[in-house]
Amino acid sequence: MKLFFAIIIAMSTASPVKDGAVFSFIEKTVFKFPDTPEGEQLSHTFKFKNSGNIPLIISDYKVACSCTKAIYSKEPILPNQESQIDITFDTNGKYGYQDRIISIHSNATKSPLKLRIKVFVFKEEE
Repeated sequence: MKLFFAIIIAMSTASPVKDGAVFSFIEKTVFKFPDTPEGEQLSHTFKFKNSGNIPLIISDYKVACSCTKAIYSKEPILPNQESQIDITFDTNGKYGYQDRIISIHSNATKSPLKLRIKVFVFKEEE
């Protein structure tokens, strides 16, 4: 009987293996650019690894402003494979504190994934 309870306890405390694709970012998912003059094109690369056990497929992204774009692999990212998402932000016509959230839609266990960029854009003196 003790063996039965020991097996039940061991099974309930063992960490379950998660099925699915999993984003594991090498750095933070939030990036702050230095203060930037209006009119600059900014870019940042978010590097990640698929730490899941099935291929990760990014299907789309959403952002509130057309000034922000995401470029990512259209090919499946295999388990343990690294890849990246390149974000560009056009500061043309933007002033003050800018905060953009990019929602990455995929087959990952946590979707959509939120990436975020921040920057203070100032008007350059003429």
